[in-house]
Amino acid sequence: MYVGTLQLDLLLGDVHSLKEKRSVVRPIVAELRRRFDVAAAEAGHVELHRRSLVGVATVAADAAHCRDVLDACERLVAARPEVELLSARSRMYGDDD
Repeated sequence: MYVGTLQLDLLLGDVHSLKEKRSVVRPIVAELRRRFDVAAAEAGHVELHRRSLVGVATVAADAAHCRDVLDACERLVAARPEVELLSARSRMYGDDD
């Protein structure tokens, strides 16, 4: 069994309040969950209105499948015009860890 995690550091576009931030981040998190059947949540920068850290996790029988899912999640978020992907960090945890 393998667990893959992904941290996506986002810079939000024309956002001036935490309420506007939620209206941008929530649909992204919901789409990640719906399309890829992953666990996803806003996991950082909660008090900043132009930044967000989205965490994604998946579990699979092999590491390659985990990597494929996380790569697809990263591509989906990077393609969103309302956000700029500043960085993406992924980690894999296997039976040995």
